[in-house]
Amino acid sequence: MSDPEAARTDHIRPVPVTGRRGRRLRPDRRAAVAALARAVFIVAALLTAYFLLPLKERGTAGGAALFACGLLALLLVFAGEVRMIVRSPYPRLKAVEALAATLVLFLVLFAGGYYLLDDSSPGSFSEPLTRTDALYFALTTFSTVGFGDISARSQAGRVMTMLQMAGGLLLVGVAARVLASAVQAGLLRQRREPPGEPDTGADTTTEREAGP
Repeated sequence: MSDPEAARTDHIRPVPVTGRRGRRLRPDRRAAVAALARAVFIVAALLTAYFLLPLKERGTAGGAALFACGLLALLLVFAGEVRMIVRSPYPRLKAVEALAATLVLFLVLFAGGYYLLDDSSPGSFSEPLTRTDALYFALTTFSTVGFGDISARSQAGRVMTMLQMAGGLLLVGVAARVLASAVQAGLLRQRREPPGEPDTGADTTTEREAGP
């Protein structure tokens, strides 16, 4: 004699749980691809702006003011990226975007500063700088390679180079740690807030299909 309870539940198939917690623990490929695409777009946009925007500010004072505004914009962008990491459903992926934006903006800012300084005060470097040369010098300074083919000769050029060295150390040490802390804060916020969808979807569906 068959068990009626077993016969009533034979057709029931478990429904996989797809609540918000499951999505947070394992970001889907679509989110990862979108984050990578945004990072590539940010890098391409900043480099395009660097090579296309007019950088012909005459005068050392005007160039210094423009460079100072760029540093302020860099700090504001970094602070905004940290807040977005904490609030993002995928904080690790957002941190990758923030690191790409901050690093490239940092290099482009100093490359533009070197180019403006050489344009307003010829002889500030060992050779006249094109935009590519200025970006090359900024990248070699940041990576501490320092090939020596381009060097700062004027006092203003050496001060700006020292500022980039100090900023690079802060970017690698302090900024990277701040981004890591923001990722941890974002993950902690996700664990604390109530889920938007019930995580017991399989149980409720089973009971509904079983009937009384």
